Amino acid sequence: MQTPSIKRSLFLLSFLFTGVLVAQDKPLGNETVIVVKPYTPSVNDAFKIKETPVLGDSVSLEKKPIKYSIFSVPVASTFTPSKGRATKVEKDKRIKLYDNYITLGFGTYSNVLAEFYSNLEISKSDNFGVYLTHNSSQGGIEDVRLDDTFYDTELNLNYSSRNKKSSWNTELGLQHQLFNWYGLPEQTRLTNELVTGIDPQQNYFSGSLGGELELYDSFLNKASANYRYFGDSYDSAEHNFKADGAFEVNIADELISTKVFADVLSGKFDKGYNDPNELNYSQMIFGITPSLLILRDDLTLNLGASFVYGLDTENSDNSFYIYPQVTASYRLAGDFFIPYAGLEGSLSQNTYYNFAQENPYVSPTLNISPTDKSYDAYVGAKGKLTNSIGYNLKGGYTSEINKELFLANLSNPSSTEDYAYGNSFGVVYDDINTLSFSGEINVDVNRDFKLGLNGSFFSYNSEFEAETWNLPEMKASLFMDYQITEKWFAGANLFYTGERKDREETIDGGGALGSRTITLDGFTDLNANLGYRFNDQLSIFAKGNNLLGDNYERWSNFPVQGIQVMAGATYKFDYN
Repeated sequence: MQTPSIKRSLFLLSFLFTGVLVAQDKPLGNETVIVVKPYTPSVNDAFKIKETPVLGDSVSLEKKPIKYSIFSVPVASTFTPSKGRATKVEKDKRIKLYDNYITLGFGTYSNVLAEFYSNLEISKSDNFGVYLTHNSSQGGIEDVRLDDTFYDTELNLNYSSRNKKSSWNTELGLQHQLFNWYGLPEQTRLTNELVTGIDPQQNYFSGSLGGELELYDSFLNKASANYRYFGDSYDSAEHNFKADGAFEVNIADELISTKVFADVLSGKFDKGYNDPNELNYSQMIFGITPSLLILRDDLTLNLGASFVYGLDTENSDNSFYIYPQVTASYRLAGDFFIPYAGLEGSLSQNTYYNFAQENPYVSPTLNISPTDKSYDAYVGAKGKLTNSIGYNLKGGYTSEINKELFLANLSNPSSTEDYAYGNSFGVVYDDINTLSFSGEINVDVNRDFKLGLNGSFFSYNSEFEAETWNLPEMKASLFMDYQITEKWFAGANLFYTGERKDREETIDGGGALGSRTITLDGFTDLNANLGYRFNDQLSIFAKGNNLLGDNYERWSNFPVQGIQVMAGATYKFDYN
């Protein structure tokens, strides 16, 4: 058995020889060592050994190529340069968003404005919303002989859901509107006693139910369906169902999209304006629009066509239409100058609901028929003059067959209906070609002040009617939005509508009823608002409408309210 001193000596020798091997430039050869007798180590003899012992594998090591990677670890640093510091970027204060708000406002003419909105988070992906709005006035227009009150109340319920692959929403809407046919002609033969007996009130009732589905990773991009019921206090009823779907597919790096749509309408009126018989209408429109989108550097080209089938089931009439759907734009100078052009067309469904929303003083005796927009050709240019000034210029020519026009009704002596005294409007149709020019400019003076101006000019050519009734030759508007300070904000809107043509009934010396063409003056309307925000939740506002005080007539014999001022408050909140 080896003593501890022998073990230490052998260890020292192994260590020294290992050091020699490591120091060699090339590997040593193998040699045989014969041990004759047990070796008795001493310090002096250790340096006299001339033989190299055989090394085991555990000692002979081969150099390996070194492979390494840097593992970066972020290190906090408080170092600040002493000779310079970056300019701090001004940040807007983060605005807290609330799920609910309520607005109340009161003004002249006993005007009332009320709004309530609430968004309830059912889950991380689902939301339920409620929106209720009311706008009313007790009237009081100067020199009006009939009641001129109105109100408009609407309730909207919606449910939406969103996930990684799709989103959908459903919506239920209910609406009640009240208007009055207060626009009696000036040359009326009605006595005060007869006028007192007229009840000019008209109520509109509307209910709608619809939904929309959007798929993110499917050739079916979007699909929607909507049903609307519309009626009034004269037993009129209208049913309108719409559905459409959009399909998209990429072939050879080109996007091919197809839209299919259906618009089914049916309704009735209790009688015609000069006809005691019931009026019924039923229109069906079905169509498909395939298109190819081509993107080439700065060129965007959309090539498509609409194939539409229209069916008038009430009159057993049907027609097939083909409309161009071609648009193109080219970035000639980046975002500064983008010329564009288009040639499009459509078959548009006219409805009692749409007519009543545009002109609430129509009589419940209308002829409902679709409008064939054979083509709408236009060219234009848009872009920006600077980073804060944008523009859009456009010229177009449109051909429309069976274009709807509002025309004042003449008195109907054979009727006792409250809308039959020349105080309502009917609808006539004409084939109209329209040449138009328009332009708009938007200016972001800074992040707090925005300004916009737009104007349109029209020249009409009608086929059958003497005039293009109630279509203006010019429209223009100017808007401004200004965040004065962090607390104060203001806005204004000035709009102008040019002259329109309508007819006015006349009575000759023998009491015979006739009519003549009149020109309604153009009018300018200035609206403005001013508000103060106490905090993220509470703000107050004051706003004025028709601040120029012009009792103009948007529709013949229907003057509007004069200067209107309203004040109110808005409060935002969360339930929790």
